[in-house]
Amino acid sequence: MGTGTIVGIVLGVIGALVIGGLLGFYIATKVFKKQMRENPPITEDQIRAMYTQMGRKPSEQQIHQIMNMMKSKGNK
Repeated sequence: MGTGTIVGIVLGVIGALVIGGLLGFYIATKVFKKQMRENPPITEDQIRAMYTQMGRKPSEQQIHQIMNMMKSKGNK
């Protein structure tokens, strides 16, 4: 085996690692965003609880407005 063959193998392995890392990052990002869209980090009940802890009675319109605001932030 010559030095040219060894260099080619090393460059091939490095290239495969870089491509694999980029592909893995892309797939993980897509899966994470999908999970956040389907299972938001906060629910309507949690929003109601926060309002009552602040001493306010939230209307359904306010709760839906906050949920829509969080969903729109998640889509970006």
